[in-house]
Order: sequence, then structure tokens, then C-alpha cells
Amino acid sequence: MLDLDRDVSGLRAVPAPSLPLARLVEGRAVEEVADLLPRLFNLCRVAQTVALRMALGLERIETGALAAEIAREHALKLSVVWPVRLGLPVQAGQAALGGEFPDDAEGFSRYMRGEAGIAPLLRAVAARFAPGEGVCGVLPEVTPERSLTLTAQENSIAARHLAHPVMLHVERHYGRGPLWRVVARVLDLKAAEQGNLPVPHLTPEGVAIVPAARGLYAVRAEVEAGRVRDLCRVTPTDHLMADGGIMAQALASLPRAKHAEARLLVDLLDPCAPVTLEGGHHA
Repeated sequence: MLDLDRDVSGLRAVPAPSLPLARLVEGRAVEEVADLLPRLFNLCRVAQTVALRMALGLERIETGALAAEIAREHALKLSVVWPVRLGLPVQAGQAALGGEFPDDAEGFSRYMRGEAGIAPLLRAVAARFAPGEGVCGVLPEVTPERSLTLTAQENSIAARHLAHPVMLHVERHYGRGPLWRVVARVLDLKAAEQGNLPVPHLTPEGVAIVPAARGLYAVRAEVEAGRVRDLCRVTPTDHLMADGGIMAQALASLPRAKHAEARLLVDLLDPCAPVTLEGGHHA
């Protein structure tokens, strides 16, 4: 069970101030807005562009580019960024998977003991965070109906794979922590390569819902005479950083002796914007 009282010293992650998005786009032509925003927020450009064009009523981008972007982002984290962060050798591109990733608990246990693919990365993460450390409790899954609500929600790539046998196995033994989320990244890479990602769609209320490398983007726009009157954009990081959300709970579950691992935990949770750690004993 998650114990939110373990971090009595107030370790927390503070996001950088957000841009005044509505003011930036008000009165601009729809094509100008569709071109401007992905340049302002340079991560997940394809996902943002798809969501914006859908919300603005413009012609959509072919979704193969979206799957390719998600696969590239996942492969980079698994084969380069996280191995370097953990002092492991860099792997070459898609070799991060090392062939077939296991589909059941027994196969996963064998995989973890070997050297193929990302097994060394998974062991390194498990060694840094014991069961119950860096974890989050079960949060409501993001849905189209509450995608624009800035409350604590499981808006993550893990939400796309909650019922996978390996995810259930890791959750039972470690909790919804760093190892669980790295496994989700592997499964989502496979899903992107196989064309099994959620399909972008527009809700009856005009909210564009689009899969991205961190979860689901949600964008709603008000357009009049070809110009944007208002725009609302909610990202996976907005839900990650919400009060009582994944980031807050994960940091709160670190015992004081593990506060030095807080920066690594933030890196594995992977917000799309800079955050500053305050409080605790992380220095």
C-alpha cells in the first residue's frame, strides 16, 4: 500500500511556468496556430500537430508519422537516454528490445535474469527502487470526458497496457513505480511498431484526443471566421504534475534515505518540460 506519510520533509517537483496559451493564439488564423504551437512546444511535434489540426477542423496528418514518432521517442529512452543515466552501455536503436519481449510473468522472470535486450536496464531500475519506492496508487484512467480536467489521472503510456500480464506481475511485486513504467515503455514501443496504438479521434464536444509518447494529448479549440477565439491544451505532463498525481505520489513514496534518487525518478517519469526539485534531501 502507498504510504504518503513517508516523505515528511516535503520533497516535491515544481514545473516551469506555463505559457499563456490562450492569449498567444487568440485572433490568429487557424493555419498560423497549427504551425505555431508545435514550434513553441518542440516535443512530440507530430502528436501535437495531429491534435491541433483535428481540433481546428483542418486536414489531418497521416497517422503513420505519429506511430513513427512515438516509436523513435521510446527507442531513444530505452537504448540511449536511460542506459546512460544508469551507467550502462548504449544500445543501437531498436536493439533495445533484443528480440521478443516476454508476454507472461514466467517469461519476464527469465528475461530479467538474462542479458538480452533491455534486461540490464530493467535490473538496474529494480536495484535503485525497491518495491514500494517511487510508486503511485491506482488513479482514475484518463478518459475523453475528463481529459481537459487538471486532476490527478493515470494519463500515461502505462494506461495503455494496464491489463498486460507482465504489467500486472510487476505491479503486484513492485507497485506502480519506475520498473512498471519502463516496462510500459517497452510494450508501447512494440504497439507503435505493430500499429496497435489508440486511434486519434474527435469527441462530440470537439476535443481532439491523440496518443503521444507520454500518454494522450487533448485539445479543444473555438474558431470563428477562420480565426481562433480560444484554445485549451492538456498534456500527459499536466496530469503527471497535478496535485496528488503521479509525480507527487511517487516522490512522497521515497523514504528519506532514497531522496538522492529523486532526480532519477523524475527522469523515468519523463515530464515533457523542466521541473525543479525542492525540499527533502535530494542534493
